[in-house]
Amino acid sequence: MIYPEGYKSKLSQRETQYAVKTVKDTFQFKLSKALNLDRVTAPIMVTKASGINDDLNGVERKVHFTMKNIEGEAEVVQSLAKWKREALYRYGYEPGEGIYTDMNAIRRDDDTDNLHSLYVDQWDWCRVIREEDRTLEFLQGIVKKIVKAIVETNEVVKETYPMLGFEMSDEVYFVTTQELEDRYPDLTPRERETAVCKEHGTVFIEQIGGALKSGKKHDGRAPDYDDWALNGDIFTWNELLGIGYEISSMGIRVDAESLHRQLELEGCLEREQFPFHKGILDGTIPLTIGGGIGQSRLCMLLLEKAHIGEVQCAVWPDEMREECAEHGIILL
Repeated sequence: MIYPEGYKSKLSQRETQYAVKTVKDTFQFKLSKALNLDRVTAPIMVTKASGINDDLNGVERKVHFTMKNIEGEAEVVQSLAKWKREALYRYGYEPGEGIYTDMNAIRRDDDTDNLHSLYVDQWDWCRVIREEDRTLEFLQGIVKKIVKAIVETNEVVKETYPMLGFEMSDEVYFVTTQELEDRYPDLTPRERETAVCKEHGTVFIEQIGGALKSGKKHDGRAPDYDDWALNGDIFTWNELLGIGYEISSMGIRVDAESLHRQLELEGCLEREQFPFHKGILDGTIPLTIGGGIGQSRLCMLLLEKAHIGEVQCAVWPDEMREECAEHGIILL
């Protein structure tokens, strides 16, 4: 936990509720226009047998349950990384077109702190691309559009609430995880993120999921949605907390070759028997780019909050609530 010295929210709890709506309404409009995305509805649960749920790092326990009139088990989604891509196929989207949705998930094994909650809310988005779009240059172009939408949203927020003063640059610094390890060999991955954000402001850290020269990973990624050579996270410098602050995880999604290679590396080739994975391997499911953008993360950042619990309702340890209150942080 990080407790900023002398912290006091610049917005009352009531003002915060209005401001959260301002952020969400503004950003999703700008995002949809920038990337040509239609809003769609999305599931809160999927069947275990579908293989459509996000496995994250492969070790997180899913919330699951049996059903009264349906055989098998259902799982509360951990994200919609695979569902979105399948939906684009079912709905008939073409290259250059895409979808976004409100994704609400429960991640029971997350550690709660300033940035992490058991409840995850984000804008999940996905767009159909062509084979020739599977390049680093195309990925970076999409990143710049998302960052521009965030910066424009921040300007609207500051006009509406003049007491706020967060600044974010739309100039993006691109760096790979290997370059960060080479530059900061004695730092942890989180410390590297903070160091590069403090120096450059808005940063896109590329190529997450595979092992680095050290044999360690910068961070985990499921092997069956992002192509680890064409993905990354959007970060910015958070002055209030003094950290590199992740806003979005995204990337060009796996094609048949990268899916097989990454499943083999992770020792889970059995997933190729799931309908979703078969659709990628046989080319039925289209090539895509997609990601998730944290709704509460973005609200927390632009509204200059010290804890994600100031902008979302969730479950927190009693001792955390008490300590937060002692430091001027009032959780919803």
